[in-house]
Amino acid sequence: MVRGQPSSILRGPLTFWIADKLAADETIDWEQISQDRFRKLLIAASDAFPVVDQYKNQPHVTFFIHGYNVGWQDSSNSYQNLCNRMFEGDDSLGLCVSFDWPSYGNVLGYYPDRAHARECAQDLTDILSDLFDWLVKKQDDARQFAVATAQGKKTKAEPCKAKVSVISHSMGNYVMQKAMAAAWTRKNQPLLVSLINQLLMVAADVDNSLFDMGAPDNNDGSATANLTYRITALYSGRDGVLGASAGLKHFGIRRLGRTGLANRPPLSTSSSPTDNVWDIDCAGFFPTTVNGMDIHGAYFVTDATIDLMRQVLKGLDRDVLVDRKIAPPPKL
Repeated sequence: MVRGQPSSILRGPLTFWIADKLAADETIDWEQISQDRFRKLLIAASDAFPVVDQYKNQPHVTFFIHGYNVGWQDSSNSYQNLCNRMFEGDDSLGLCVSFDWPSYGNVLGYYPDRAHARECAQDLTDILSDLFDWLVKKQDDARQFAVATAQGKKTKAEPCKAKVSVISHSMGNYVMQKAMAAAWTRKNQPLLVSLINQLLMVAADVDNSLFDMGAPDNNDGSATANLTYRITALYSGRDGVLGASAGLKHFGIRRLGRTGLANRPPLSTSSSPTDNVWDIDCAGFFPTTVNGMDIHGAYFVTDATIDLMRQVLKGLDRDVLVDRKIAPPPKL
């Protein structure tokens, strides 16, 4: 799923793409299709998932949102890498969909990229809103299915076979933050429906106080927390990219992907359920030979962090992740 033309850095109309095969050079052979066909194919793919007895074992439809300084080809390569590691073969978590927003793909384009991120959040809002409507319908179908099954009757209504999750990287978290806030407002701030099951904020280039009451972007944070079952932020104090980025944002506010949450758990009121937000310090996962600038993208090429993301998406409890040494003990 791509914004504008693949070779362009300009924001254009939202376009939709699929790939059933690789090109001769082993890159993705993209084919542009209509939004209606894309929607039908996505629904058909999720409907083809097997019915499982336990909700935690359901496959995922996972959206991947890349970060700043990523051009079309790099975005495609990142998506291909993620699919190969987590969404292929017998251990596949389900289906991965890439949301690509236009990036200048160079360091000097930081501020224009941030503007693109805000603009493209509008289109992600439309997608999330459509997903919200679909999930509400599937919840109703699940109730009808349960009642019919209990009564020994047949029904055309089928429960949802997949969970919706998101992996967002770097400034892609800013896109996600703005889109979630707009979607929550558009749907009249619902409190009883989780749009996203698992949100993985990887090296997030957003304020580390995002989920704290009274923080500059707390309205965005509250919306994201209310629409998500569990939010996990992966961070590393060795991230040189976010170290340089911190000076360009809200003065005195650190980056979530570099220092973790400002408060654990985030400061909140009873109407802002932020007990579903936690962070994991990933600094120890990366070899000391990996320099600070490379840490920013190392999450997606390091076996330990890939396994961590996989287990988080599966919904393993925090204590279980620590007990199995998949994640380090949480910081106080």
